[in-house]
Amino acid sequence: MVRRVRAVVLEARDAGWSGPPFNPITLARQIGLRVEASAAVPDARTIVDDRGPRIEYNPQQKRARARFSIAHEIAHTFFPDVGDAIRNRGGDAAIRDDWQLELLCNLGASEIVMPVGSLPKLDHVPPLERLIQDRLQFDVSTEAYLIRVVSVTDAPITMFIASPHPDGEQVGYRIDYAIASSSAPRLALGERRIPDGSIVRQANAIGATAHSIEHWPDGDPASVECVGIPGYPGSLLPRVAGLIRHGRRDLGDFLHFIHGDILAPRTIPPVIVCQLVNDRALRWGGGVARQMAKRFPKAEAEFGEWMKSKPKAERLGEVHYATTPSFTLASLVAQEGFGPSGGTRIRYQALAKAMATLADVTRHRGASLHMPRLGTGGAGGDWEVVEALIRQNFDGLDKGVWVYDLPPRQTQHSLEF
Repeated sequence: MVRRVRAVVLEARDAGWSGPPFNPITLARQIGLRVEASAAVPDARTIVDDRGPRIEYNPQQKRARARFSIAHEIAHTFFPDVGDAIRNRGGDAAIRDDWQLELLCNLGASEIVMPVGSLPKLDHVPPLERLIQDRLQFDVSTEAYLIRVVSVTDAPITMFIASPHPDGEQVGYRIDYAIASSSAPRLALGERRIPDGSIVRQANAIGATAHSIEHWPDGDPASVECVGIPGYPGSLLPRVAGLIRHGRRDLGDFLHFIHGDILAPRTIPPVIVCQLVNDRALRWGGGVARQMAKRFPKAEAEFGEWMKSKPKAERLGEVHYATTPSFTLASLVAQEGFGPSGGTRIRYQALAKAMATLADVTRHRGASLHMPRLGTGGAGGDWEVVEALIRQNFDGLDKGVWVYDLPPRQTQHSLEF
């Protein structure tokens, strides 16, 4: 089926179909399929009437999701039984679609929204956060992009999609389907329940990512990277897209970059969250510090009293610790003053001193360390310098340093109706 879809796509390219983004509605019309927008449809479906197949899709979805859903339905039309049943993609959870058929249609959909040649061969697959950023240029869903990635790499890697399912009074995650690269082991992951302790559960918001070394895929240690993606219609919980990196992996790098909310850090206890503050203000003013002040006013008040006790000339390079209900908050005084300035306000020597102090405390407590991109906001710092200081001071930290970015925003491209 995938070869047939690819052949149709290549013919359409010859006829002028172009991208990215590759519009599946244009392709559908080129091959004689009707496509109609309908807000009454949860996601997308194919109906066969006396005029042949008709694809209906919900236009209120995000564009990338709509493209993949329409492409998925186009792939369904390549099967002779397309008219035997109306399949609402991701609709009634009580109706169990044939997951093997759905897997084939997902593969076909990937061929449509990211035709052959869209990505070069990958000898190395970048971290998931980089892939999420890279896929924006194609205006495709994370699901479609990861399918294409595993098809063009020789690295031993498996992508999977998991969705939440009731499990007694709790909600568990089960793998909908998995696709392995050419060199990855062939594991029977389809419809497999994911252990409750897996970091899959931590990708519990759309765009939030999580990483860990886990054993559940095949019994051996494997790197698992996950991101929350839109759930099926009617579900309040996101699905999860993930990568499993098989084989030996260098576990020496302690520095992790993830998408998420620094105010709700990953649960790797004990947890220390750090922020950069200036040496003049007794209250936290902007960026992450302002959010911290709103969430933890008592910690801000304690910081203000601590600052009053320090001579102004001795504040740079100091660290203040405050206890919150879920983590220790470390404020690194490494910005000189605040407001408009002719130069940058970050002071790297002060930051290095504060990090050295924080490193001793973090190691003594056996903690994990979590931070935004320190000093790159109003302080005007260079992240490459800051990262070098992190590596110098926290190299080999057992539970790692976790740097938080907000999920990237995606430009909405139009779909032709």
